[in-house]
Amino acid sequence: MSPAAEHLFKRLAAWAERPALREGERCLSYAQLLAEVAARRALLTTYGAQRVALALDNGIDWVLWDLAALHAGLVCVPLPGFFSPGQQQHVLDSAAIDCMIGASAPGFSAVAEGIYRRAVAQPTALPGGTVKITYTSGTTGQPKGVCLDLATQLAVADSLVAASASREVARHLCVLPLATLLENIAGVYAPLLAGACVELMPMAQIGLSGASGFDLPRFLQALQTAQPHSLILLPQLLLALVSGAERGLPLPASLRFVAVGGGRVSAQLLERADALKLPIFEGYGLSECASVVCLNTPEQRRLGSTGKPLAHLQIKLADDGEVLVKGAHMLGYLGEPAPPGDWLGTGDLGHFEDGFLVLHGRKKHQFITAFGRNVNPEWVESELVQQLPIAQAWLHGEALPSNVAVLVARVPNTPDAQLQAAVDTANAQLPDYARVHHWLRADAPFSASNDLATANGRLRRAALFTHYRTAIEHLANVSSPGEAHVVL
Repeated sequence: MSPAAEHLFKRLAAWAERPALREGERCLSYAQLLAEVAARRALLTTYGAQRVALALDNGIDWVLWDLAALHAGLVCVPLPGFFSPGQQQHVLDSAAIDCMIGASAPGFSAVAEGIYRRAVAQPTALPGGTVKITYTSGTTGQPKGVCLDLATQLAVADSLVAASASREVARHLCVLPLATLLENIAGVYAPLLAGACVELMPMAQIGLSGASGFDLPRFLQALQTAQPHSLILLPQLLLALVSGAERGLPLPASLRFVAVGGGRVSAQLLERADALKLPIFEGYGLSECASVVCLNTPEQRRLGSTGKPLAHLQIKLADDGEVLVKGAHMLGYLGEPAPPGDWLGTGDLGHFEDGFLVLHGRKKHQFITAFGRNVNPEWVESELVQQLPIAQAWLHGEALPSNVAVLVARVPNTPDAQLQAAVDTANAQLPDYARVHHWLRADAPFSASNDLATANGRLRRAALFTHYRTAIEHLANVSSPGEAHVVL
């Protein structure tokens, strides 16, 4: 066992008979947790597992298998349920998974209940120390695997424990999928290191489905049932929570620390949350830095910022304003060379205000939806223009709960039904978080003459947003998920 793993399990053992994990009527103390982890480790060893994919819903078993893989020094790969089947297969193949827990896939055979194995001839080489490969939500067609060691993950978790210590969190409810690195580290490892109880529920009971499905009444019922001290929310979940509370829907009085991350949070929304006396603390992070990098805290909080850097790392800005991080970052992307030097470029642009990091954009074109999913619009646009009725397409979804495309028909006066059929065909090739949920018909082709494209046809994205912003905002206000388009 590695020194980091020994440190982790020694810390867990110290909490002995305290409640560690709870799912409905099932509750495990820390001592019982460690016994269960040992039993699962023995199974993984018996079946010769080396690289383990977790294909389980949120629950106690997900946590136990994750910890068992850590205990055994194996590579654990959470398999996101919101990935498309093609993306899930890419994860299994690119990471050379030889053992699946919870679900099977082509080429795997059952060796025990819920455990599936396959032979892998030549596993992909991994950076030394890799114990977890977390896949980004797909900024391109195929997600990248981020290789992490345990020491880095625990450094983040320890910093989060210190940042929230004054709120004395004893119960954390996992709201996000555990396959999301943020919930895995901040929602499981951090509470366990602090001796807290991790409350777990299936995603359907939480009210989340896929990448963007959300049932507010079910979510509020889950909060009332669990009465958690802490949560981790995405911006869209916070918006729903605040909007519900403003309509008089009951919120649990137990909340002490609600972290919000995964995308830009408007200052206006944070002010609304403050008016409701919700303990909201915005943060910022990325998988390449083992999740959280900055966090507002009860002692140091500034609306509109992502907080100050956590204790285990340093941040500086490049000449162009790019945020650079030192002290906690990935070992490398799967199948690629290790990043050079000590400072990791995040691709995010920002500035400091009295030590608080304020973000204001990304160097690349990708956007982050309100549900925290990264989307490269060029990927989706390329799928759209492959459809015969569509000549040009621009996709927008920054901080929105659903993506909006502006389409230029290849033939003027193309019926809406044909464009919708083309969108449906493209959507069938995409995971739900990257699909076109609404579309607008462009009022003119994108060209250099109207400054919506360059002379060589490259889209001018800022100009397109300015031109169509009013129409997009109107669509967001009047459309429901069943309304697929508006014609300008």
